[in-house]
Amino acid sequence: MSRRRRASSMKPSPERLAGGIERLRVLLLTDEMEVGGTQRQIVHLAKGLDRRRFDPTVLYFRNRSFFVDDLEAAGVPVIQVEKRGRVDLRFVHELAARLRAGRYDVLHCFAFSGELWGAVARRLLPRAQRPALLSSVRGTYEWYRPLHWRIKRWVSAQSCAVVANSVAGAAYARERMSLAEDAIDVIYNGVEVPAGAEDAAQALRRELAGEGEALGLFVGRLVEHKNLPTLLRACALLRERGVMLRVALAGDGPLRAQLEEDIRAAGLEGRVRLLGQRSDVAALMRAADFVVLPSLREGLSNVILEAMMCGKPVIASRAGGNVELVEHDRTGLLFETTSAEALADAMQSLVEDPARRQRLAEAGRARAEERYSVPAMVRAYEQRYVEAAALRGAAAAWSSRTTLG
Repeated sequence: MSRRRRASSMKPSPERLAGGIERLRVLLLTDEMEVGGTQRQIVHLAKGLDRRRFDPTVLYFRNRSFFVDDLEAAGVPVIQVEKRGRVDLRFVHELAARLRAGRYDVLHCFAFSGELWGAVARRLLPRAQRPALLSSVRGTYEWYRPLHWRIKRWVSAQSCAVVANSVAGAAYARERMSLAEDAIDVIYNGVEVPAGAEDAAQALRRELAGEGEALGLFVGRLVEHKNLPTLLRACALLRERGVMLRVALAGDGPLRAQLEEDIRAAGLEGRVRLLGQRSDVAALMRAADFVVLPSLREGLSNVILEAMMCGKPVIASRAGGNVELVEHDRTGLLFETTSAEALADAMQSLVEDPARRQRLAEAGRARAEERYSVPAMVRAYEQRYVEAAALRGAAAAWSSRTTLG
């Protein structure tokens, strides 16, 4: 019998576990609750868990956003444990105290900082009080240094399950941590059909694009790995070609001031507009002709999925999980990540060919509705939580699935 099969045979059935525990207490822990893809999935997950069987709480360190308001309105308790520096011992002890007081059955950590400090605080509890740990892979993490991967492996070795949101992310993490082929599970992100009043979309369209102009939309944090300079260079090329296109950038982040300067320097003030952080993304998508995501790295993009659900064609870089979502010239368009000319060509083709836009949009929506729903994602995590709680206190269940590198 394989080591994987022996570990699996240790698990009580979900039915037996559910019968013995009234509700599983689940803590979803992340470093930030800013507006981002991972945070959006945390909101979907916390709100979607079956409250007859699960009692969710969300804990974060910094950067509150309207996502917290959304959770609280849905009756999900949200805790902030403020982290004041890179190493903050008072924060660690407060975090451990919160874990102890909550008596959680499962601790599901997201983001490098969330995983590290969640795992450290968990180890400060007596063994019998430690919740089962789940950790995450939300991208391909090309920026990790060897120390990051050593820490990531340390967290993973304590986890009952490690869950990636894309095949690409799982494969990359397995290689860097020298893990067995079956050491990381994959659960795809779930998205809802975005709500957005048609009247609001029409008003936004009039605000953001003139008569006879197409409207492209980027949604995401203004950070280096989103590769926005390549998008700006593509917009400059389209201006030179005389293509009638406006591009709106919805989101905020540390590069905003630099992007404002880059837009002025390129003479794109009338063509590219920074909208800041928005809570009306669905209406923005409905107002746009297409959505563009030029990222240098990406896990499984919520923006792509939401655009597809909205019935909007997507132009995405050939990075990370993008190639799992977008089938070139069938459910969207892909371009070589650092090629501004290739991105400009893709945008121009959608501006000038409405029939192609419609064909890609219809195929993308059909694919998203078939494969990526919030209920399917939530049910998959519920199963992992039940299994993790059943293994709580068992010795090194997950580490028996790894190979030392």
